[in-house]
Order: sequence, then structure tokens, then C-alpha cells
Amino acid sequence: MSSASPIKTEIPARERLIFALDVPDLDRARALVETLGDAVTFYKLGLEFFLSGHYFELAAELKDQGKKIFADLKLFDIPATVASAVRQLARHEVDFCTVHGNDAMLKAAAEAKGGMRILAVTALTSLDQGDLDDLGFQCDARTLVLSRAKRALALGCDGVVSSGLEVPALREAVDHALVTVCPGIRPVFNDEVSALNDQQRIVTPGDAIASGADYLVVGRPIRDAADPRAAAEAIQVQISDALDHSSGGGCKS
Repeated sequence: MSSASPIKTEIPARERLIFALDVPDLDRARALVETLGDAVTFYKLGLEFFLSGHYFELAAELKDQGKKIFADLKLFDIPATVASAVRQLARHEVDFCTVHGNDAMLKAAAEAKGGMRILAVTALTSLDQGDLDDLGFQCDARTLVLSRAKRALALGCDGVVSSGLEVPALREAVDHALVTVCPGIRPVFNDEVSALNDQQRIVTPGDAIASGADYLVVGRPIRDAADPRAAAEAIQVQISDALDHSSGGGCKS
């Protein structure tokens, strides 16, 4: 097992929370960004907002505000098309982009990324073992995630998207060579909202950070809260506390 700290210390603590801005229109997106203010500095823009027709308009506004952008589009197409899409995204100063494909797609994306980071999707957190069995994977989620992570690293990707449950094994297998971005995060402060989700493999913010996760993706527990900014700040506190209590410490800048 690696003797290195499970936590990558150079990531500013408040950048570790990525808010999933999964809304259908620009007005709602802008309203949430204004409400959240400096409680969130990293935003995930996914397929739902992409279809609003205002994806790059909002991306430019966020960059002007000093925010970071995670384009969660899970690109999957022939390698040449994936490479072209990655180059287009990089022109808009996107920070992270997801690719959900085979080795050739991942390699093409990595070669076209410019200054953007490519994240390989390992196993969706909405899938449980029964789903993996139905899809024909003759292994458990941990084995699948580790296999795909090692391939992603070899192909030039910068990180992976995985459940926080697999992060300890990832840290043991590849140490900090890959950035880990974890969806399926459910904070403990809002049991009612946390119960209404379609994620199967979930963890709390503190547990994910303590296990070595670099970034946490949180959507509904913030978006659907009575006070979204307070909910985001509460998660920031949980992240900060986890960093404080981990032997590796954390950058609080």
C-alpha cells in the first residue's frame, strides 16, 4: 500500500466542491450562481444545460467571475469527432471535460486537450452490481473502476470520475497520478433531500475527502435546499473539517 498521504494538498479547499448546475434554462442557472456567490467556485455544466442553447454564454460569464468549469458531457463518438469536440471545449477555457469511451476515444481526447484536463468516466454512480451484471461486466465495481483508471492514466488522461467508495483503492493503485472527481455525494445535513436520489454508490463529503477524493460533485442537496447558499457553505465546512482531521492536511487558501 502507498505510504503517501491520501489527500492532494495543493488543491485549495474551497475549489474541491463542484456544484452541478443541472437546470434547463439560463435564467435559473444565473439565479443559482448569484445566490451561491462565493460559496461555490467550481461549476459542473452537464447535458441538461447544454441543450438550453446557452452553454457557452454561461461558461463565459462564469469565467469572467473567476469560476472554474467542469464540462460533464461524457463525450462518446469516433476518436476524430471526440478530438474535435475536445479542441472546441478547450477554446472556451473549460477546466475539466469527461469522456466516456474506449481506449481510442480517451487517447484522442488526451492528445487534443490543450490546457484542459480530461476525466475518464469509470462506472456511473447510478449503477449497482445488478446493473453491471446486466451490462455484461463480469467483475465488481471496484475492479472495473481500477481497470479503467489504469488504462486512462496510460492513455494520457488527467483524472477519473468515480464513486468515493472506490477512491481508497485508486489511491493505492495509482497514488496521486490521477485527479479523482466524485459524484454521488450526499451530505448528512439534509436527510429528506438525500433520500430522493438515483445514486446507488454514495458517500458523505467528509468520508470522500478523508478517503482521498480531490473534488466532490454535489447537485440536488444544494439546488433543492431551502437555502442553497447555506447548504453549500455547510458542505464547505465538512470538506474543511475533513482536511483538518486528515494526516495529510489540506490547503485552506
